[in-house]
Amino acid sequence: MSERQISVPSLAELQTHRSEKWRAFPHEILPLPVAEMDFPVAQPIRDAITQMVDKSDLGYLGSIPEMGDSFSGFAKRRWQWEVEPSYVRIATDVGVAIVELLRVFANPGDKVLISSPVYQNFYTWIKETKVTMIDVPYIKDAATEDGTGWRHDWDGIEKAYQSGIKVHLLCSPHNPLGKVYAKEDLQRIIALAKKNNVIVLSDEIHAPLTFKEQPFIPFLALGSDAGEVGVCITAASKGWNIAGLKCAIIVSQSPKMHEKLNELAPAMHYRASLIGAFATVAAFEKGDEWLDSALVLLDQNRNLVANLVASRIPAIGYHLPHCSYLAWLDMSKLNLGEDPCAALVERAKVAFNPGHIYGALGKDYARLNFATSSEIITEAFDRIAGAL
Repeated sequence: MSERQISVPSLAELQTHRSEKWRAFPHEILPLPVAEMDFPVAQPIRDAITQMVDKSDLGYLGSIPEMGDSFSGFAKRRWQWEVEPSYVRIATDVGVAIVELLRVFANPGDKVLISSPVYQNFYTWIKETKVTMIDVPYIKDAATEDGTGWRHDWDGIEKAYQSGIKVHLLCSPHNPLGKVYAKEDLQRIIALAKKNNVIVLSDEIHAPLTFKEQPFIPFLALGSDAGEVGVCITAASKGWNIAGLKCAIIVSQSPKMHEKLNELAPAMHYRASLIGAFATVAAFEKGDEWLDSALVLLDQNRNLVANLVASRIPAIGYHLPHCSYLAWLDMSKLNLGEDPCAALVERAKVAFNPGHIYGALGKDYARLNFATSSEIITEAFDRIAGAL
């Protein structure tokens, strides 16, 4: 397989896959929900895994200085972000990392800020840690400068900070809105956090998959104040489609924050996967060419979605996402009832993520995963058009 040209498997082959995406529905349903790509795994990652299997090197994860070095190099190449390799820690996955960080920075009952609609597991993590959720929803605004149709409620965010929140849980880049935070927005959050003694946990798992028109800015790359108030949680799992290998990283920027994170449970490191850790190192060290090719294909696919909406179902509302492979579709004008996605499964045999799981403002929306072939995307819209 050339890393310069990604070829997506056929629908028949994809239906043999064992992940949740391909087992959650019977074969007559075209599945476009779960956030994983249908792309072949990058060759450097395959090589790393194959070598370990061939050598029966499948034991427990121990010391892995390669992780900090590889991520530091990737962050420097990609975002001009200087990362101290020894400040990179390992966790089982991003969800485990955020739960454990919430336990370090907040006690049950303490207030944690989110802005809905947002990735559904934010609610899961808040419930698991028994903190109090403070939701300051985004505001729908078709005139937003970034073209996403959603803007921050800054008055609400400032009031939440002043109310005594302990943690701001940030989704950056944003899932499902496809929004990449502007530098000015991040700086405003940093200033609020410093003034109000708040910790910002920045979930940056989709950061490698950012398109050129809205460059991604790592939270911790914005100076000493960011390093004082912020922690980054990320992984190679979205960028290189290796979520099943179970490895994520936690990154700090200042000596004080690094010391604070020593309160994290030591077992968190050892509960990650040995194969996942070294596959992640391979992704960060040698996966740039594959990642660039994936972004070319994803760029084509996000525009294909726009063309299909315009030509087949113009009543759907859609703004090009600035990151990743998740289209946020406004289905409110299709008259599909209380749960548009349930209606589409029944009538069109197409499955998306229902928008209501991301928060009340998402009830008329569907999240479509376009990290697949153009043929499958086109088939999905053909089915929907035919069912309306």
